[in-house]
Parts: sequence; C-alpha cells; structure tokens
Amino acid sequence: MRFGIVILPEYRWSDARRLWMRAEELGFDHAWTYDHLGWRDLVDGPWFDAVPTLTAAATVTSTIRLGTHVASANFRHPVAFARQVTALDDISNGRFLLGVGAGGPGFDSAVLGQSPLTGRARVDRYVEFVELLDRVLCNHSTTWEGDFFSAIDARSAPGSLQSPRIPFIVAGNARRSIGLAARFGDGWMTTGAPVDTDEAWWKAVAENCARFDEELQARGRGTEGPARYLSLDAAPGYSLRSVDAFADAVGQAGELGFTDVISHWPRPSGWYAGDESILDTIASRFLTKT
Repeated sequence: MRFGIVILPEYRWSDARRLWMRAEELGFDHAWTYDHLGWRDLVDGPWFDAVPTLTAAATVTSTIRLGTHVASANFRHPVAFARQVTALDDISNGRFLLGVGAGGPGFDSAVLGQSPLTGRARVDRYVEFVELLDRVLCNHSTTWEGDFFSAIDARSAPGSLQSPRIPFIVAGNARRSIGLAARFGDGWMTTGAPVDTDEAWWKAVAENCARFDEELQARGRGTEGPARYLSLDAAPGYSLRSVDAFADAVGQAGELGFTDVISHWPRPSGWYAGDESILDTIASRFLTKT
C-alpha cells in the first residue's frame, strides 16, 4: 500500500512550504492539492492555484510524487494545460501525477459565467478533455475539433520526462467515468458515493471496484494493471480523526485491492479538522521515511 496526503492550497507559501517538506519527511509516497478556483464554504478565504503551488512544492522536495486532486475541464483547456503539466513534470524531475476529474456544477463553473451543463454533458466534456489531453501529450502535433474543445496544430515539444506521457490518474464513480479510467488511466481514483454512513460508503466503494474490473476486462487490460487510488476522506468520517480509524480504513482499502490511499492534512477547524500529531504516529506505523 502507498500513502498520499492532500494539502489544500489555502496557505501562503511561507506557511505551505513547511507542509510539503514535512509530507516528504514523514514518508508519504505522494502529495496532492486541489485544482479549483474556489471550494465549497472556503470560497471566501485564501486560495491559490494548483499549478504554481505544485511547482513550488517540486523545488523544495526531491522524492515524493506530486499531483492534482483533481484537475477538471471547468476552467482548464487541454492545449494550454498540456504545456503547464509538461513544465511541472520537468521541474519535478518526473514526479508529477495528473489527477483528472469531470468537474462539478459549483463555483468553478458558475464564476466563469458558463451555462449550466447536465450531468451527462459534464461527462461528455470530461471524456473529450481526457482524449484531447492524451493526444496532445503523446503526439508532436495535434489538430482536433470536438463539441467542447478544439486544437489547431498544438505542439508538445519537448514532451514529458515520463514515458509515454505524464501518468493520468482518472477519477470516476459512475460507469462512464470508470470506463474512461479503464481506457486512459495509469491509475483510477474513486471517492465512493455521497452517503450518510461509513458502512454504506464502503459498500459503494466495493461496487465501484467491481465496475472498474468489468471495464478493464472489457478492454482486455486485465484487472492487475492500473493503480487504484481511494480518497478516504470522501467517507462520512475523517480518516485521520484517530490512528485506529486510519488503520481500519487502510485495512478495508487493502481488502478491496486498492494500491494507494489518500487522506487530507489536518486543519484547525471545519473540513478535515484534526491534530497534526496524529500524522507522526501514523508515519511511525505505516510510512517508510526517506
């Protein structure tokens, strides 16, 4: 099992620097940040862009992998975004993981004055976003005309340090997005389902795993292929509320075949409220320090 941590992009770099360095020191395998223009009830507080945040994190770390949790088509265009993630991959010396998702109907969409999309249309856009991003990153020149995005002779030089391109960690909970992960994903990430109890959440996670297996088999990839990432804090209970809660979640994730679990760095209050001292105990029990 590999372990990841999300550091929300709400801190000035003078404060955030310590968290990213500490994540590596504790032995986390990967560290992530949200890629939003604003998020839920934190929208009125401090918030920074994911790309420069991860770029800065890359310059103060050397081994931990870094990723977006997750980038979406709400405000990203595959052609411009390909340039940004290629630079991130280069600056991090090939440590970048590209988490991608469908995006929701909230602030990220509304702030740009976009017309609301149905759930089906958001997935249509997601599929096109991933397809075009894959083409741009894998080919020297790409021309494309879709329903949501277009590209004319988009270039990719010098390309990614990682081959054949930056790894895609494709988020998906419903059948079409899970199918997209089975098609393009070097890894699949799931958040289960929005339910009220931990028991119901784990049941939804297990159902998603079964769907992913089916989609992989339908494409002839084999169920042992892509890495499987579980975002633990999508469950009703915060995974780092105690060491025992974390140990139980890791155990259940392992039984379901997940290769990676992701938690959130404890915050003083509100979302993911917790005690940083728990991280030290978890590190001594679960993580391999660098």
